[in-house]
Amino acid sequence: MSNQITLVVNGETRSCSSQVTLPNLLETLGFNPRLVAVEYNGEILHRQFWAQTQVQQGDNLEVVTIVGGG
Repeated sequence: MSNQITLVVNGETRSCSSQVTLPNLLETLGFNPRLVAVEYNGEILHRQFWAQTQVQQGDNLEVVTIVGGG
């Protein structure tokens, strides 16, 4: 049994551990979890649920970096 899963992040197929939580996945992919918003399988996922969200085979994530400025 494989411990790797595939999912789609920003339209790109990625592989990761089957036991990874969303914040760990974001860090692994080079995102700063404090500076992004996440759409998880078509719905905005509120930050309070990130730590308990374990990504699953076939999940689809859109990660948007928050940019400040004026």
